[in-house]
Amino acid sequence: MSVLSSRSPFSVRNVRLFIAFRLFFTARFYYPVFSILFLDFGLTVSQFALLNAIWAAVIVLAEVPSGALADTIGRKRLLVATGAMMCVELFLLCVAPIRGGALLFGIFLVNRVLSGLAEASASGADEALAFDALKQEGMEGEWGRVLEVQMRVQSVAFVVAMITGGLVYDPEVMGRFVSFLGIGLTVTQDLTLRIPLVMTFVFGLFTLGCALAMKEPKTLEQNELPSTAQALKKTLDAGRWILSTPFALKVILVGLIFDGVMRMVITLASQYYRVIGIPEAGFGFIGALVAGVGIVVPRLSRHLAETRSPGFNLAVLAAITFPSLVWMAFFTPYLGLLPALMLFGAMSMLAFFVSHYLNSVAASAVRATVLSFKGLAYNLSYGFLGVLYAVLLSMGRSPLMAEEPLLTGPGLEDRLFMETFFAFPVTFVILIGFFLLYALGQRAITAK
Repeated sequence: MSVLSSRSPFSVRNVRLFIAFRLFFTARFYYPVFSILFLDFGLTVSQFALLNAIWAAVIVLAEVPSGALADTIGRKRLLVATGAMMCVELFLLCVAPIRGGALLFGIFLVNRVLSGLAEASASGADEALAFDALKQEGMEGEWGRVLEVQMRVQSVAFVVAMITGGLVYDPEVMGRFVSFLGIGLTVTQDLTLRIPLVMTFVFGLFTLGCALAMKEPKTLEQNELPSTAQALKKTLDAGRWILSTPFALKVILVGLIFDGVMRMVITLASQYYRVIGIPEAGFGFIGALVAGVGIVVPRLSRHLAETRSPGFNLAVLAAITFPSLVWMAFFTPYLGLLPALMLFGAMSMLAFFVSHYLNSVAASAVRATVLSFKGLAYNLSYGFLGVLYAVLLSMGRSPLMAEEPLLTGPGLEDRLFMETFFAFPVTFVILIGFFLLYALGQRAITAK
């Protein structure tokens, strides 16, 4: 054991490939221009909203079944399927006809379905494969170190992807670059909108290569495809394990509370930036700055996870999240960017804690399924809070229009956003209150 403990966790092949897989799968060059990319292809705002609603629904429906499938047929097979789907969904966008009407919408629909399936398939399976490879080598205690490096590497990749993606999408920037190279080519938006997609497609090929190079731990190798009954049994076993393991259930509940509120705010980040006076040209660089925060946070998260109790770390998360939400509600010009960055940092810290604690208690046989339940809980929380916020916006629109009839367009949307933002810190406090009541109740039952 002493020999094993002296080894670096990064000497394990699956660990190195896990870090590379996460890098290539998540750092996408079109992220800084995501919404306008759809519109520049010729889709409408309503089509964009519909497509992303379909994407979220696919993830919710496929999240847990994909985890059970990973635990049954093997995590590597599911990750290979993930890489293949990423390649296909990006290839479709690379060749999609600009302003192609119904055909264009159909291609984007297939893209969103494949993207959702890929997200669900990767969720949990990659972590489970890396963690079990470490466990097989007697180094599961090094998982925190692996997570720290993985998150820092991923954040660096995000910085590069955000800045590069924004630059190559700009026809003026690319036009100057082409002129510098002495290439006689007219650069238009129709040309540059494909560049981030082609670059991400190359990352898709690398993702597939990483998945193919991984190895399934011998104890988990499977030679036969499972029956529906086997997959269902795996799902039910994981669900029962979560419900009968109070610590795991608490970790997932904390995760869905924090993640749901945080993601709702982060989804609206561009509108928040605009309201506090930041020009749209700076959004991509803010995204790079956010990714930079993710380089620093994992080291602190690992220190806290390994030296402090889960209760203490929950208090730290709450002490960052709640003040950040309250500060953001004041919409302080320019300085309002600071609490937004704090919130992004807290979200990165949350991801580290949840992965650290769940992997430390979950059994290998159901690890991917348990992590998929976590992903399902997150998406259900996000969707539920999204519906509630949409209802709140609808309720506030008519009174605001009656109060200020001359307020229309973006001005109306910004004002409505500002007047309803209070819902986020209020919702957070209510949900944390319910969780604390549940936790105290569990402690009282255990004491008996």
